[in-house]
Amino acid sequence: MTEQITVSVDPEVAEIYRSASDDVRRKLEVLVNLRLRDATLSRRPLRDVMREVSRNARRRGLTPEILQSILDEA
Repeated sequence: MTEQITVSVDPEVAEIYRSASDDVRRKLEVLVNLRLRDATLSRRPLRDVMREVSRNARRRGLTPEILQSILDEA
């Protein structure tokens, strides 16, 4: 069972999600679910976890264009 929530993201992320296939959206939803669960179980503030995820993605070279390319391949 799932429940819908609203999460604010930057415009590029929102566009990538909107343009993704249903299959890719489901995968992204699972990923978000796992990250939110991890954030709440780790007792670290969610903001800190999200900043760390963002920093790691940028450090590894993930750009909006690369993310879109990955989603297009799925």
